[in-house]
Amino acid sequence: MLKIKNVRDSKTKEDGFRILIDRLWPRGITKQKAAIDLWLKDIAPSNELRKWYSHDETKWEEFKKRYFEELKDKKDLLKIILDKENQTSVTLIFDSKSKLNNAKALIEYIKK
Repeated sequence: MLKIKNVRDSKTKEDGFRILIDRLWPRGITKQKAAIDLWLKDIAPSNELRKWYSHDETKWEEFKKRYFEELKDKKDLLKIILDKENQTSVTLIFDSKSKLNNAKALIEYIKK
């Protein structure tokens, strides 16, 4: 099972294996509090795309299109997530106040 969760939400047993999918470490969060099992920062959107999007929800559809293009070159990182999901529950961890973020886009991409 694959799900997403904000890094600021408490870790639960149901999270299973926790993968941080942001390029930058969450500000103000210790490694202990984050309880991350793996940090796949290279699966995050490029710095250019991240800055362009800037959580402007009017750009959401274009952001997803561009991010999905970037993900085509990251099959090895996607495989890590899928292989882990075959073994246990996986939670993709993100740090964003916006509901339209890279984690939501990534899980949509994987489920396609």
